[in-house]
Amino acid sequence: MKGFDRKDLLFSLCGLNCGLCSMHLGGYCPGCGGGEGNQTCAIARCSLAHGKVEYCGQCVEYPCKRYENAQEYDGFITRQNQRKDMQKAMTIGWQAYQAEQEEKAEILHELLEQYNDGRRKTFYGVAVNLLELADLRDIRRRLRETASLPLKEKAAQAAALLQETAEKRRVVLKLRKKPPEEKRADKMR
Repeated sequence: MKGFDRKDLLFSLCGLNCGLCSMHLGGYCPGCGGGEGNQTCAIARCSLAHGKVEYCGQCVEYPCKRYENAQEYDGFITRQNQRKDMQKAMTIGWQAYQAEQEEKAEILHELLEQYNDGRRKTFYGVAVNLLELADLRDIRRRLRETASLPLKEKAAQAAALLQETAEKRRVVLKLRKKPPEEKRADKMR
């Protein structure tokens, strides 16, 4: 979007962890405010109208009506923790949150490079988005002990550890898609 540029391409204006998105990882999206390929976004237009805030959480109107149902369904990336992540960034500071996201991105890249049997990209992205960094560090440590296993077994072990941790934390590692009938109703509005 013309006139909308941001420095932090890992954490979006609205609170999505773009650096952990399959579209971003695949090179299909540069991230929020990342230049060419960046999609037109109503929230980006809103930011421009409100003094070019870097994150919605910095706006005096946050949380506004745009957040009312934002977490209900997912797109390419999970929105389940969108407001929670924004609140965390506001609490610990933008730089500290960015450092956490950089470490999560490293863990995701390691999972994709060393533990992906070709079927787990979305699962790993959702897991790294929704699980806490301390849990991911522990899983990473435990997975490094499986380095000598064949890829298929390493991938199964990684998936099992992520799923086990998610169940302990009562987290569902699945994208929540909007039902087709609701999509049709949205198009009619």
